[in-house]
Amino acid sequence: MKILVISLAGIGDTLIATPLLRELRENYPEATIDVLVKEAGARDFLERNPNVNHVFHKDLLKCSAWERVRFVWSLRRERYQLSINTHPQSRIHYRIAAWLAGAEVRISHQYECFTWIDRCLITGSLPQDYTRHSIENNFDILTFIGGRQRLAAHSLEFVLDPADEQFAEAFLAQHKLLGRKILGIHCGSGGTKNLPLKRWPLKSYAGLVRQLNRERPDLHILLFGGPEETKDHPVILAQASPELTMEARTKNLRETGALMKRCSAFLSVDTALMHLAAALKVPNQIVIEAPTLNVTNLPYGNPFTMVKNPVVNGHNLDYYRYDGGDIKGTREELIAAMESVKIPDVFAAITKLI
Repeated sequence: MKILVISLAGIGDTLIATPLLRELRENYPEATIDVLVKEAGARDFLERNPNVNHVFHKDLLKCSAWERVRFVWSLRRERYQLSINTHPQSRIHYRIAAWLAGAEVRISHQYECFTWIDRCLITGSLPQDYTRHSIENNFDILTFIGGRQRLAAHSLEFVLDPADEQFAEAFLAQHKLLGRKILGIHCGSGGTKNLPLKRWPLKSYAGLVRQLNRERPDLHILLFGGPEETKDHPVILAQASPELTMEARTKNLRETGALMKRCSAFLSVDTALMHLAAALKVPNQIVIEAPTLNVTNLPYGNPFTMVKNPVVNGHNLDYYRYDGGDIKGTREELIAAMESVKIPDVFAAITKLI
């Protein structure tokens, strides 16, 4: 059997798909299992995954419509028997990709934005369930295709190699951080649609770091992120103690993961790095509640502390559902919602844990 797993929605969603990849390998040990991704970070997550034969990577947002069609259409030469659109991939574009790749059987979940066109693009669909994690939604596909869950327990899978581990050790040694308490912080989020509005305000991160530097000099802070955060980190660093706060400069998500693995705690909203922290079992994980956080995308398999958002207050699905649309609310409303999470509450969560 040849299987194409389509995971185009985001980097974190690709990491969430790794338990399904493990179960597919357990069910079909001789199968060819390939994965289609659009993010370089998603490729980083899967390059050393033992359950994957090949990763097809193309940034479909940065090329012309003709290039997109030609690239995905070229996958037809692989003659896949089965393609799976992992949860959550709500926009019709993901099912168009499945149709272009041309597997005989094409499976997707059903979303609120489904139309008759979506149903024409696939050969089978199954309902999603907002009361269960996306990993559990993905496992429903196994029964749908005649397989079953063969493992009693699952975790997010991200394989680091010795070079990644050596980089992290050298970084910590260079900056005299070996044996120190380290708090990792990711101040960013996804950049598509209006997802930047789920970020905790940059001024709040800066204020938090100032307070931590002042009151917790035993705690060193590493600022994590990619190109999207290059303009944000200087704002925090300008107000922070240079002896206690610095940027974690890495070349890829493997090096990032190796450094995060050595943190004593990690703070973020729901981002790809939140899922990476869960995959690496980073202790003392702290998540600031944003409108997009819900049961389907909580950190999986790792204990975490949630700092409650007084405005969102557990009504996350009123703000964001997998319907292909933006977070609901005006820019001003969403900014106010994230500003409702106060620095003392986040500081208290950190100091309670470490």
